[in-house]
Amino acid sequence: MELPQAFKERMKQQLGAAYADFLATYEKERVCGLRYNPLKIEKEKFLSVFASYAAALEKVPWAEEGYYYPSQAHPGKLPLHEAGAYYIQEPSAMVAAALLQPAPGEKILDLCASPGGKSTQIAGQMQGRGLLVSNEMIPQRARTLSRNIERMGIRNAIVLNETPKRLSERFPLFFDRIIVDAPCSGEGMFRKDPDARGEWSEEQVNVCAQRQRGILSHAAAMLKPGGILVYSTCTFAPQENEQNAAWFAEQYPQFTLEASEHILPHEKRGEGHYAARFSKEQAAAPASPHTRERAAGRFSQKGNGRKKESLFDFQVFQTFLEECLSAKMQQYIQDGRQEGRLAVFGERLYLLPSGIGSLDGLKTERAGLELGCCKKNRFEPSHALAMALRPDDVRQCLELEEPERYLRGETLSCGAQTGWILLTVHGCSLGWGKASRGVLKNHYPKGLRRS
Repeated sequence: MELPQAFKERMKQQLGAAYADFLATYEKERVCGLRYNPLKIEKEKFLSVFASYAAALEKVPWAEEGYYYPSQAHPGKLPLHEAGAYYIQEPSAMVAAALLQPAPGEKILDLCASPGGKSTQIAGQMQGRGLLVSNEMIPQRARTLSRNIERMGIRNAIVLNETPKRLSERFPLFFDRIIVDAPCSGEGMFRKDPDARGEWSEEQVNVCAQRQRGILSHAAAMLKPGGILVYSTCTFAPQENEQNAAWFAEQYPQFTLEASEHILPHEKRGEGHYAARFSKEQAAAPASPHTRERAAGRFSQKGNGRKKESLFDFQVFQTFLEECLSAKMQQYIQDGRQEGRLAVFGERLYLLPSGIGSLDGLKTERAGLELGCCKKNRFEPSHALAMALRPDDVRQCLELEEPERYLRGETLSCGAQTGWILLTVHGCSLGWGKASRGVLKNHYPKGLRRS
């Protein structure tokens, strides 16, 4: 593999006697990994299913849900992947969310979140409770992030398309935990991505280091006293890693560096990642009354102003709930309505996460869990709702014998069932079908269908 000469010279100086071992890793096959999704599948079932595919998995030591898989396996092609049962992720990238140690019920920000690896890992540990704000500044990448949040069946996340500066102005001292997986020079991507090698330069390393400091400054302003911040990159450059961590601790003395991990490919089975965990001291000024007042407001989704609930036919929605969802799931949604967390954007109904506060004027790519919309005096549930449900959340479900046909958008046959049916693969929701007279109409989104 052809590596930039200046990169090799710096790594030789950086690693000393270990440089030869480091360089040798570029002649080896890259490491592949995935994480099972505890929101959709239990660990034992996940391992059993993969054993049936003859794909040997090995545990990633620093991530509870993480496993290595052999390069000859192609888990992205399996229907179970489309069902959100797992997320394909480079193993060393799993270390940052593991250091964050998220807990259910907290308010957590993933500030540079696309494509969603760390957000989906955090969401699994939050167990659907609390608030996860996943932000991505680049619109196209924010859409990719939103699709992965949906595929993994995450109920308590919103996806924003904002700058760190704008967020810090709106959410001072708001989050319990923040992860900053900052844009970097990508040296840990060299084996995976030839473009990363071609775009690398010493100048880019320095530009990234300065940009990262700006992002960290905004993150510091959003963290509550007593909160945890994790900073990470997928590069080896000290300017972007240890030096930035030292700069942050010096610039913001209320933060203490508690731990750091630097995964190097010649030492551990991973392409390369750096992560540092900081705690913020308890003694700090509380949020101003003005901030608290704003945080009690509501928000509008990008491109669609929020409509009054009176314009939405809730009787039609109630009929859907009673006919299609379990009593427990009905109660879950009704509790959200009583808390004022049901909101209409355009024609679509959303269930907002608890504790969201005001996002008025901010670019919102995904406003919590999309439930569906009314069409001609009937309620049509969204694909996002299907992905967030488990078989015991619905009155009717059907395990697909040929899930590939469903993923291609084909019409299927069914028995005597009628109405909306949750379709599953290995017990994981894959989407909706609507049954009538023995025929199951396919409601898998056309944009996701396989050719």
